[in-house]
Amino acid sequence: MDRMTSLRVFREVVEAGSFVAAAERLGLSAPMASKHVAQLEKSLGARLLHRSSRHLSLTEAGTAWYEQSRRALDLIDAAEAAIGQTSDAPRGQLKVSAPVWCATPRFARVLADYRAAYPEVLVDMHLENRKVDLAADGYDLALRATQEPSPALIARPLCRVPFHLAGTPAYLKRHGAPPAVPADLAKLGAIVPSYVNLDNLALKGPGGRMFPLRLTPAMRSDDTTLTLHAVRADMGIAYLPVWLIDDDLAQGRLVRLLPAFEATPVTLFAVYTSRQYMSPKLRTFIDFLSARLGGMETKAARTDAPQAQPRAPRLKGS
Repeated sequence: MDRMTSLRVFREVVEAGSFVAAAERLGLSAPMASKHVAQLEKSLGARLLHRSSRHLSLTEAGTAWYEQSRRALDLIDAAEAAIGQTSDAPRGQLKVSAPVWCATPRFARVLADYRAAYPEVLVDMHLENRKVDLAADGYDLALRATQEPSPALIARPLCRVPFHLAGTPAYLKRHGAPPAVPADLAKLGAIVPSYVNLDNLALKGPGGRMFPLRLTPAMRSDDTTLTLHAVRADMGIAYLPVWLIDDDLAQGRLVRLLPAFEATPVTLFAVYTSRQYMSPKLRTFIDFLSARLGGMETKAARTDAPQAQPRAPRLKGS
């Protein structure tokens, strides 16, 4: 966790008289402001604030630390003002966490175009299907696909990413007629994610009726790319992001199941810890992703017509 940010948070908490007010001033969430102060206390080995449900007050150590740190921050602020702050040019390393399924040609093209526009920024991209602790793990940004982003972080929506149920023609042929309603899915094996709970997922059918999604696991995996390969190997069906499977669907290698039944859309968010002191590299990267990924979504929506979808190969019993 950045020590300088923690110092500024502590000063704002003392001067504002509450974590909530300080968080609003700094563009943080109240839990993140509390976490900064707790980390500062841990590093110092001393309690700085007396906390109650209605009141905050400085301890003896907190009083001494506030006076010294306030002077230090004032000197730093004055020095930055004297040299005109830091350069506005985006530069340096940007550490980003993103889902494994971002490893696609379309996302790589966006990263390449960002690099061309901002050659002094080195994007350090980590693909993982887990929620990293941004502050503790040293990340500047995380991309998360969710319906409910964490209230402890600042979240900016980038685009919607459709997820579809899909399987190979060969696998579906072995199991007779393709599923006609969600209840038919239980007869098929599925490669299910081990990092997310699908039990509460439902599909909206014609007329708006909701149907629970019940899948019978054939394998569990924490890697979306391995899941895709398992589906291609005729192991079962899976619920996969369209970013990974759009080419397979277009070429007929995979068949979308139950196209008349839609799951609640998932939004890809850029999440970060604070709006204040946002570096030029972080700001430009988020703006770039928003423009490019949002543009892709709009284009896909314009071309998403029934006649544009390739017809699935006829299966036995269809």
